[in-house]
This record gives sequence, structure tokens and C-alpha cells, in this order.
Amino acid sequence: MISTVTSSTVSTVTTAVLASSVALVGILILLSLLVQKELASTAAAARWRKFGRVLNIAIVPLLFAFGLMMVTKIVAALQ
Repeated sequence: MISTVTSSTVSTVTTAVLASSVALVGILILLSLLVQKELASTAAAARWRKFGRVLNIAIVPLLFAFGLMMVTKIVAALQ
């Protein structure tokens, strides 16, 4: 019985740590993509401006994920 509870606790803690590290990686990728988009939008060449528009393909889903993370954190803090 004790080994089942211990393994279940370890599994839960490991999952929580993994989820927070994945969230951190996602936020860092989002920040780097936003910086790249800003730099590309200020370039004079049309090729770089097009690259800035292409970055939206990755930025939009990451923004939705970031918003969802923030909503869940706020809801958890309010409970």
C-alpha cells in the first residue's frame, strides 16, 4: 500500500515539474519569435518583411497556449 502511494506521489510531482518546464520552454520560444518578428518587420528588404509574416504561423498558436497558461494560473490563484 505504501509503495503504491509513494509511486503515485512521485509520478504526480514529476508530471508537475515536467509541465512547468515545458511551459517555460514555450514562453522562451514565444519571446524569441516575437523579437525575430520585430527585427524582421523593421528591415528594408521585402524578403525579411515576408519572413516576419511567416513567423505568425508559429507565434499565434504559442500566444493561445500562453493565454491558456495564464488563465489557468489565475484561476488556481483565485481558488
